[in-house]
Amino acid sequence: MAAEAPAAPPSHSLQDLLDMEKMVLSSKTREAQSPTEKWMRYLGFPGGILLFLLVLYLPAGAGLSGAAQTGTACFALALVWWVTEPFPTYVTSLILMFLLLVTRTSPAKPIMDVLGMEVIWLNLLAFILSSMLVKTRLAKRMALWLIIKFGRKASWALLAFVILQLALSPLIPATAARCVMTLPLIIVVGTIYGSTEQTPNNFGKNLLLLNLAGISVLTSVTMTGSSANLVAVGFIQSMTGHRVYYMDWMIAGAPIAILTMLIMWFLGRKFIFPIAPEDQFPKVEGGLELVERQHKAMGGFSFQEKKALVIFGVVLFLWMTDIFHMRWFGVEISAPFAALVGAVLVLFPRYGVLQWSEADIPWHLLIFSAGAYAGGLALEDTGAAEWGVRTLFGGMNLRSIPFGAAFTIIMAVMMYSHLLTTSKTVRTIILIPIIITMSKALGWDPVSMALPAALCIDWVVGLPISGKPNVILFSTNQYTVGENFKFGMATCTVGMVLLVLSAATWFHWIGITPSFWAMPQ
Repeated sequence: MAAEAPAAPPSHSLQDLLDMEKMVLSSKTREAQSPTEKWMRYLGFPGGILLFLLVLYLPAGAGLSGAAQTGTACFALALVWWVTEPFPTYVTSLILMFLLLVTRTSPAKPIMDVLGMEVIWLNLLAFILSSMLVKTRLAKRMALWLIIKFGRKASWALLAFVILQLALSPLIPATAARCVMTLPLIIVVGTIYGSTEQTPNNFGKNLLLLNLAGISVLTSVTMTGSSANLVAVGFIQSMTGHRVYYMDWMIAGAPIAILTMLIMWFLGRKFIFPIAPEDQFPKVEGGLELVERQHKAMGGFSFQEKKALVIFGVVLFLWMTDIFHMRWFGVEISAPFAALVGAVLVLFPRYGVLQWSEADIPWHLLIFSAGAYAGGLALEDTGAAEWGVRTLFGGMNLRSIPFGAAFTIIMAVMMYSHLLTTSKTVRTIILIPIIITMSKALGWDPVSMALPAALCIDWVVGLPISGKPNVILFSTNQYTVGENFKFGMATCTVGMVLLVLSAATWFHWIGITPSFWAMPQ
């Protein structure tokens, strides 16, 4: 059934568009926009139950415990309901947590403890910092400047955000932090192009999902882009004796990540979510001249804006210098605690910037995240995730196929496995040692498989539960889980094609991989 195009948003005055008080993230979840989405909701409910019963009552495979099978069934049900949304995503998360308890997959305490996880705290504190940028009008000032410089046409506005995320990726290792920094800009620029929570359009979908992909994919440009990258490098060195240097990683990873983002910038606005001609330009009565006048009318930076800049500068400094904290302070200040310092300054009585009631915190998204993490932890703690990977690889006769075919299969497992796990680090801990061990058994140089696999760790773009930035951007209610899945899978597939082409050509030329057609020794 063909999807209906959303109704064109009415023309607004600039003041209406920049009324940040209307852009609350803690508002209700969005309604279904098209007949396709409505049918997905109708069919998703029985579909999730059917899959649950199917997984639960299938004969258990060798080595799969009862708890692992039950946990997989619960997670499968939740995954179908998250994607098709017969209920709001946070209700599905609460149901999943209850199912994990009554099926005795997980004890009560680990399920409840997910609300105290570092990732939940980081999300909560990040929303407070984001509220500060909105309340002080700093986000509005930066968005107006961005539109004046790059926003005269939709394609250039989208490209400007790709460049912005590329510039931030080596400076700020925390992906959630980068997301929070740019979220207010994304919302305001989207609104200027007519995409709001009430009337999302394809420009908004491209803007949000391109930023989501940029935040995740561009993290793989450098080996210090995430802690999971460093864990993978550690495994490669300890299990193979091969040291991966900073430039080794960048030479292999940067071209694939950057080229993928440029391809998605083109595919997204042309084919995946085509931007209508009327949405190609800012929807501002009076044109860009009015935007320029509005920017000038804001005058110089206010005292509150300067205060917000200083607070954000302190947090940014702590995020960027985390490797020196132990030497300077005798303690490591992680990304959540750096954000906590900022939140204290923001909310400090009399001298802060916000009252507690002014902080826009979407609690329903934190509950959604908590359920997703509880499900992911259940798969990991019961051994279901590791059993699945070992069974998948064990069922393939990789000795009978050339290197290129084995490389494609292994990279596909690594790339798309993020749909079933919610932690990059845990996925790294499970998969990278298996890939190294298997490569040695097949007679391949383990680095030829492990290094390209490590380049896929950060590509967590398929679902809102796949990573912290995913949850934060989903809070804008401007795209569905299905649309996230569609754009994310396209991004991963483009990356897969580039990885395979690289293995067949210049990875081989620079000594990372053997011949694409070589057979196992």
